[in-house]
Amino acid sequence: MNAIESVSDFCPYCGEAIELLVDGSAGDDQYIEDCEVCCRPMSIVLSFDEEEGVSIRVYAENDAY
Repeated sequence: MNAIESVSDFCPYCGEAIELLVDGSAGDDQYIEDCEVCCRPMSIVLSFDEEEGVSIRVYAENDAY
């Protein structure tokens, strides 16, 4: 089974679609990544579940999550 998975969401600033490659073997994670379109920092929160797979939540850098 390949642990690398592609997930999609939208930038909380400009609304453009973003695609991220995530490593499911790493477990839950959270980090900051710049939007490829508007270059603003987004907080990325990843959750992994064996049945559901990966879920992603994307927030503006200073939003509470």
